[in-house]
Amino acid sequence: MGRQNLATRSRQPATEPHRLRDLAGPEANGRATYLDRLIHERMRLGIVSALAVNESLSFNDLKRLLRTTDGNLSVHGRKLEEAGYVTCTKLLDQRLPKTEYRLTAAGRKALERYLDHMEALIHATRER
Repeated sequence: MGRQNLATRSRQPATEPHRLRDLAGPEANGRATYLDRLIHERMRLGIVSALAVNESLSFNDLKRLLRTTDGNLSVHGRKLEEAGYVTCTKLLDQRLPKTEYRLTAAGRKALERYLDHMEALIHATRER
């Protein structure tokens, strides 16, 4: 019953962004009305947030910071890289492989848009 109930409540496909227009209304002041589902996922939001405040982070630094597994970080990092939000550079550091991540300009802009959306949502929710 619980699974079916959850499935029937979702009226949008998973790939379609959530609309904020109904909550944000005219207060959105021209801001885009879609939530970036790519960044909205918890691990990917953690990755772009960590990279927003650091010039770059190694794979191991991100893994420790986000308390995740190699596989989980790798999958989410690849999705962000495919979207052009992060760059992933493979280096050799004293003959040991090292993977380094950086936030791109597009990634920073996407994060700023995401944060604007969340601020509009918070503002609209508090006003009601």
